[in-house]
Amino acid sequence: MGSPIPSLTANRLSFYRKPSIRLSGCEGYACGRSSTMPEKETLERAREDAREGKSPSTQAGEFVREEMHHIREGKHGASSPQQAIAIGLSKARRAGVKLQPPSRGKASPSTTEKAGRDYEAGQGHSKRRSSASRSRATTRALKRKGHSAASPESLSRQATSAARKRSSSSRRNAALKAARTRKARRS
Repeated sequence: MGSPIPSLTANRLSFYRKPSIRLSGCEGYACGRSSTMPEKETLERAREDAREGKSPSTQAGEFVREEMHHIREGKHGASSPQQAIAIGLSKARRAGVKLQPPSRGKASPSTTEKAGRDYEAGQGHSKRRSSASRSRATTRALKRKGHSAASPESLSRQATSAARKRSSSSRRNAALKAARTRKARRS
């Protein structure tokens, strides 16, 4: 007959989990300042993007991708796709990606200020340890959030609304650049 349908348990999801590795010291992208360190694989992918000359936003995309995986596997939740993206961008800036904070008027003053702090933290070599109680509070708050923020439907809705805010020529130029810089296809 066939094998029974596996239940959605933590055991089944463990296949997708990657071990979280805490790196000591400050090695380029791997500065140990936040309690939720990016995974080693994410740091390596971001470094590879940097070596290939890709833009900081492309490098930061690896951290956003990691956050989406965390939400899907149940590590924590997010109230919206925008929050999940913001967490990923914050991690990227703190890890040393040279992603500038948004310019004035593009985001709220508090968001711009937070992004600026994250950027400075990632570029410097601070010896200050992050507060364990604050880190725990943040993690507990995120665990109470839902997991639908990383669903394909909500991400599709987010991408559509983000694209709608851009002009036709802006989207066209981005598509042309993507086609121009895409890796050569193997035949």
